[in-house]
Formats: sequence, structure tokens, C-alpha cells
Amino acid sequence: MSKGSNTALRCGLSGALAGLATGLFGGGGGMVLVPLLLGFCGLEEKRAFAASVAIICPLCLTAALVYGRWNALPLRAALPYLIGGLLGGGLGGLWFRRVSPVFLRKALALLLLYGGVRCLFF
Repeated sequence: MSKGSNTALRCGLSGALAGLATGLFGGGGGMVLVPLLLGFCGLEEKRAFAASVAIICPLCLTAALVYGRWNALPLRAALPYLIGGLLGGGLGGLWFRRVSPVFLRKALALLLLYGGVRCLFF
């Protein structure tokens, strides 16, 4: 297998794992995807974070369509979070260029740790 096809396979597997996480847990695929893009696919840090955003959008849309198909998509309950998420996503996108990759890595690690502790104990 050539290096290019090996990289494509790794990237495809990473996307599949992120999609699986998004579908199973209703989100979180980006949390899975960033470390995979960094370590498994070899992307540089800022490119991995940016690629994750581009990849997660269609994954979330696909998961939402499946959830909607099974009448498990509470749009009214989600609307306030969607509005806040759009504002937060816009601010994060604006700040992204000014934030160091080291800060991004540490912030992601803290978010993963916080989420893991919350899932285990609360």
C-alpha cells in the first residue's frame, strides 16, 4: 500500500470514528477527531482544529437527519442552545487566528478531562 493511500485510509477511519461518536452520543465527534487528525493522520495542530470544524458540520447534519427520522430531534428545546452555539462558534472562529496551538491543545485536553469526569461521576 502506498503512503498516500495509507494516509487516505487513516483519514477515512478517523472520520468514521468521529461520525460514530456523533451519531451515538449526539455530539463529541470533534473531540474524537482532533486527536486522531493530530496523531493518526499527522496534521499540524491548527489545521487539525480547522479541519475538525469542516468535517463535523456534515456529520452533525447527517446525525440530525437520522435523529429526525426517528422523531428524536427536539428542535424547540435545542433552539436556545443553537443560538448560543452560533454566537460562540462565531467568536471562536474570530479568535482562532490569535490563539496559539499550545493553548488550543491544553484547552482541548481540559475540556476532554472535564467531560470525562462529568460522565463518570455526575
